[in-house]
Amino acid sequence: MHPGISIPIYFITDIFVLLFAVYCLSTWRRVKREYLVKLLIFSLIYLIIAGIPVAGAFLPDSKFKFMMQGLGNIWLGFFIYFGGILLLLMLVYRILRWTAHIPRKTAFTFLIISVAAGLILQVYGMIHAQRPRKVYYDVQIDKDAGDIKEMKVVLIADLHMSVNSKHSTIQKMVDLVNEEDADLVVIAGDIFTSSYEGMSDPDRYAEILRGIKSKNGVYAVYGNHDVKETLFGGFPISPISQAFRTKQMEDFFDNAGFITLYDEVVTIEDEIQLAGRVDGEKAGDGTADRMSAAELLKDIDPEKPVLVLEHEPVDYANLKENGADLALSGHTHAGQIFPGNLVVPFFNENAYGYKVVDGLQTIVTAGVGYYGPPMRVGTDSEVTVVNITFNGGE
Repeated sequence: MHPGISIPIYFITDIFVLLFAVYCLSTWRRVKREYLVKLLIFSLIYLIIAGIPVAGAFLPDSKFKFMMQGLGNIWLGFFIYFGGILLLLMLVYRILRWTAHIPRKTAFTFLIISVAAGLILQVYGMIHAQRPRKVYYDVQIDKDAGDIKEMKVVLIADLHMSVNSKHSTIQKMVDLVNEEDADLVVIAGDIFTSSYEGMSDPDRYAEILRGIKSKNGVYAVYGNHDVKETLFGGFPISPISQAFRTKQMEDFFDNAGFITLYDEVVTIEDEIQLAGRVDGEKAGDGTADRMSAAELLKDIDPEKPVLVLEHEPVDYANLKENGADLALSGHTHAGQIFPGNLVVPFFNENAYGYKVVDGLQTIVTAGVGYYGPPMRVGTDSEVTVVNITFNGGE
């Protein structure tokens, strides 16, 4: 999406939803002059609320701006379902008016249904998003890893700590990770949501994350939102050339106990090679430059296992061609909210879960957090546990 295009699309949609809502209200009783005034007041209040996300995007950094961002994200969650359901019911209404001659007042009933459904889905989604669960995958890599026959790797991603995140949810995530007694913990980026300042008490978040236990350390890569940029509802409205990673973000990774991989390969227990890639969309220096798969993996030992950690699930063919055995990613949120979970598979070779793509084993986690609306509907917040056996475990 071109930077900034999301705002006019949002407002055009908002106007349509408002017009339908006003029409539905007007069917409730005979339209008199004093009732028209009430409709105008309703419209004004609606437009003010609709403007909250825009204020959160463009105001200078301050507590008020971040409050507007948080409220705006909540409004967007409601608006997506309220607006979508209302538009669908109004289509049904028009068809029924033409075919069954239903009463005009039915439009008001449909408005009430839309509001109620939007509120129910929003409340459910906000509660559900704070309840991470564990997902398990078994993977076999037919390469020799010396004395290592099995390795438990815990994959987490997309924490998106920002104006709507909670310390308690990150603590739940850490507790789930530590229950697994992992050999290795990897974090596939998007710790932030394009802002460090939007987090409430970042030192507390860092303290919680330092509690992650792993026999061989916690390795992380940056994601496309681990930069400072202007967002509207989770979507960037500023160009990549202005997307820079701040020193505060880099220091946070260190304070949280992460070993950050920036287009480099490390060896775990002298046997397992772990490659961490720079994000292909936003490198953090105002570009999208990063090493190619061939450059990154040129010095690996092809006889030993190679795991690749990168935020976005892309470039699978090149990774396989250059010796990778398993790619671990996040980014997609598995669609986050319905019907997004039905759409993302059309735009990703692997949108979620385990899948062999171009001969490469790949796993994409749904992630822990959320961007934009602080909700999950039709998807789960998750910690992904990968049990790997080498050379068939023999």
